[in-house]
Parts: sequence; C-alpha cells; structure tokens
Amino acid sequence: MKPLAFFVHSTGGSPQETFYPWLKRELEKLDFKVDAPQFPMPEYQTLDNWMDVARPFFKNFDETTIMLGRSVGCPMVLRILEAVDVKINAAFLVASFSSGPFTPDFQPVLKTFVEKPWAWAKIRGNAKRFFVYHSDNDPYLPLEKGEEVARNLKTDLTLVKGAGHFGLNGGFTQFPLLLKDVKSVL
Repeated sequence: MKPLAFFVHSTGGSPQETFYPWLKRELEKLDFKVDAPQFPMPEYQTLDNWMDVARPFFKNFDETTIMLGRSVGCPMVLRILEAVDVKINAAFLVASFSSGPFTPDFQPVLKTFVEKPWAWAKIRGNAKRFFVYHSDNDPYLPLEKGEEVARNLKTDLTLVKGAGHFGLNGGFTQFPLLLKDVKSVL
C-alpha cells in the first residue's frame, strides 16, 4: 500500500495554492497517495466543520502517513492528531500557531481551532516526528507563534528567511527544504 500524504490548506486557500501542487507532484514521484480536501470557508470555517471534512480520511492514516498544514492548517493537523488513535510517520507545520490573539479580521475564523486546551502529550504521541517551519517576516503570525508550537511539540523550529506567510504573494510555489525533510523520514 502507498504511503499517504494528507494536506490541510490555509484560510481562504485551497489544495491548489502555494507550494501544494508542486509538492503533490514530487510526493507522487515518491509513490505517495496524496489526499488534499477542500475545506469550507470562509463563513463556514470552524473546527467542527473542518473536522467533518477530515474525519472520513482518518481510517486511511497509518504509520507511513505524513500530514502537512499551512497557517490554520497547522492547528487543524494538531487537532486531528488529538482525535485519532494512530501514530503517523511525521507532521510538517508551516507558518504555525496554537494560540491567539488574532487581528479582528481573522479572529472569527481562527478562534475555534485554538480556543480549547491542547492535549500536547497525545499529539506528540501520535507522530514519530514533527517539523515546524516559520519565517522571519510573516505578516500575520509573529515568530513567537511558531516557537510556541515547536516548544510544545518538543521539536526544533526551522527558520526560513524571507518566506513571509509561505504564500503565492511571496512567490512561494516550491518548498525544496520541506521535500528534503520528507525524504529524511522515509
């Protein structure tokens, strides 16, 4: 059976944004099956609604699975790891956060993902490895947000200089470092 890569996109995003299409092609060359559902947004962007979309995929997760989240996709990946009873291979978190506050524009669509306490021990127990990436010039999430996630996961943070929010507006259509890290856990 092929290993699974499960992608969770960002607010206002899709599986066709940023570096996802490139990474999907690269992972398929490595014989991965890639699941990248479209999550509801923006007015329906809540943790419960996103879990309803993700839950049917849980049965496919196993010890070869990797998960990738960008921005709000990161706390979503962490919430999935709280909900499942399987240990995946690795989780890759890009422009991550696990707490507010947020700007008034983003507060309504992000708060449900981080408002309940985190079960960090369970999350850590459900992935063999965690990779946390953050930029030194993210316009939405200060570096401290990524550092907080890395600290709670007891892993290192990889600082990517000048990557902004790892989005298309910054020209972020490929992410070779992430691919290199994926290959390191195969």
